[in-house]
Amino acid sequence: MAQALVIGGGPAGLMAATVLAERGHHVTVADAMPSFGRKFLMAGKSGLNLTKDEEKAAFQAAYGPLTDVMRRALDDFGPQEVMQFARALGQEVFAGSSGRVFPVVMKASPMLRAWLLRLESLGVTFHRRWRWTGWNGPHAVFETPDGVQMLDAEVTVLALGGASWSRLGSDGRWAPLFEGDVRDFAPANMGFLVGWSDHMAKHFGTPVKGVELSAGDVTSRGEFVISARGLEGGGIYAISRALREGAPLVLDLMPDVGQDEIERRLAARRSKDSLSSALRKVLKLDPVKVALLNEFARPFGEDLAARIKALGIMHSGPRPMDEAISTAGGVKFEALDARLMWKRRAGVFLAGEMLDWEAPTGGYLLTGCFATGKLAGEAAADYAATSSVSEGQ
Repeated sequence: MAQALVIGGGPAGLMAATVLAERGHHVTVADAMPSFGRKFLMAGKSGLNLTKDEEKAAFQAAYGPLTDVMRRALDDFGPQEVMQFARALGQEVFAGSSGRVFPVVMKASPMLRAWLLRLESLGVTFHRRWRWTGWNGPHAVFETPDGVQMLDAEVTVLALGGASWSRLGSDGRWAPLFEGDVRDFAPANMGFLVGWSDHMAKHFGTPVKGVELSAGDVTSRGEFVISARGLEGGGIYAISRALREGAPLVLDLMPDVGQDEIERRLAARRSKDSLSSALRKVLKLDPVKVALLNEFARPFGEDLAARIKALGIMHSGPRPMDEAISTAGGVKFEALDARLMWKRRAGVFLAGEMLDWEAPTGGYLLTGCFATGKLAGEAAADYAATSSVSEGQ
């Protein structure tokens, strides 16, 4: 069997290592950090949303335009396969009312421990604090605590992450090694900066619920949070790509009530009630929604109902890329073949967030990492098998 090297110990890399090891190859996994799956563990702090249990077309639509190879990866390893994989590691899962799928324990650490134990039982070798710096001929070169080390492998899977959360290992330092084949990184699933007036300070940390957010033709019913620096949370992340590309941010503060009905209610208010009072008493808007109207719709006029249904939110662009949950950009699919092998170096396959795709949170991001890791692992195993046969002839 072949010597296989996986560089990157996040979900994509571990999935590739799993496939290669199960196919009988001798697998080494190297990572620059002191431990594996650090970003995976961070995702688990909020419950580890593994995937989303929904119809295939709707699930894949969340990724935006898909390349053929990305669609093939998701066809082969979608939500049902992710759930089966978690259960095979002893982690029972459940789907919430929104379809989001979580481990019953609501943590990432038990799944990661079980996964690493599974790989150890398959004979996988692990190297921590090994930072890949490129190649020297056929050898992969690493900076390690014991100095420069070199490894040779018949197949290599690179799963080096994107360029956000550098303290967890995704720093994008590998990009110069792919010069000409990398699309510039940009933040994804990130908050947006807002220069609030002083009256908003008392609402910092307050969630905004029961609204519809839109950016161009993309909408979201998720909640978001008012923070000292702006807006963040799942509702914002779901439309962050459109916002990053220049679409205006608009809120519908009463998405289940039509504008005509809002106008009727406002017109029927008691004469002694001010418009501000009517927002609370007649329309039942909670304080943070009233605060947003005061921030962006003053002075109130005859168009108040229209502003409630379409409140434009002025922002100053996305938060810094290193604060983003994930990144857009990365190695272009045009630089890869149909099975994720880098065209410039035979036997080297790529997976995970280092590829040029993006997805919202809600299970889509992790599923994309699992799926590309599996495809790269299978392709590497097939390539190794074919190469061994060719050498034997």
